[in-house]
Amino acid sequence: MTVSVIAAWPDRFETVSLQLPVGTTAAEARKASGLGEGTCGMAVYGVLVDDLAILEDGDRLELLRPLLIDPKDARRKRAEARSVKHKKW
Repeated sequence: MTVSVIAAWPDRFETVSLQLPVGTTAAEARKASGLGEGTCGMAVYGVLVDDLAILEDGDRLELLRPLLIDPKDARRKRAEARSVKHKKW
């Protein structure tokens, strides 16, 4: 079966197409791709999967990287920056 493994960073991405035996797990595909370094999770077409998920022919395994900042904190900082920018003295 054919599986694509994708790892994305803010400035680039890498993709590897693999021929794997039927019954291959997500963890095995990640290891076979050589792209697993620095990732913290996996998804198949955007749906989170664990290491033991069995992949199917044509799946796209996405390797997820850790968040650099909590999304709530990022939103709060953007809101604060906008409120300071729009304040009238």
